[in-house]
Amino acid sequence: MTLDPEQLRRAMRAWTTGVTIVTASYQGERYGMTVNSFTSISLEPPLISVSLKKLTHTHELVEKSGEFALTILSANQGDISDRFAGKIPDITDRFEGVETEKLIIDAPLIKGGTGYFNCRVVNTIPIGENTLFFAEVIAARGEGEDEPLVYHNRVFWKLVK
Repeated sequence: MTLDPEQLRRAMRAWTTGVTIVTASYQGERYGMTVNSFTSISLEPPLISVSLKKLTHTHELVEKSGEFALTILSANQGDISDRFAGKIPDITDRFEGVETEKLIIDAPLIKGGTGYFNCRVVNTIPIGENTLFFAEVIAARGEGEDEPLVYHNRVFWKLVK
């Protein structure tokens, strides 16, 4: 028996996550996408993982460059999440009008986020329609002091203290 993908999608709406943007740059080209499959793997050595859909431009640039940047979005960046998720029609350059900065690699970070990472890919596992990228964190910034963007049941939420 095969699980209906729509049934899985509905059940996964119960999982609450933070929201990140993964960006990559290769030979002057840059691209990024909204990702909620981000996990800290190890502090020593500093390793994280992200899962990216294979047939995306971001996946292609991460694969070619062997590195990526990751921005953890703040509560007021829902529009940025939608932009990089492809939910805003007629946008050809996702970075147009978006303030960016860099740490030590060329991949851009989104200003106003709560945390920033520069990462080098150390291993990959192709699985289903995705690739699981394991990466060494080579630079990081942020203290987690700002309110994060939280996603639950297809809606952005705010945390209550």
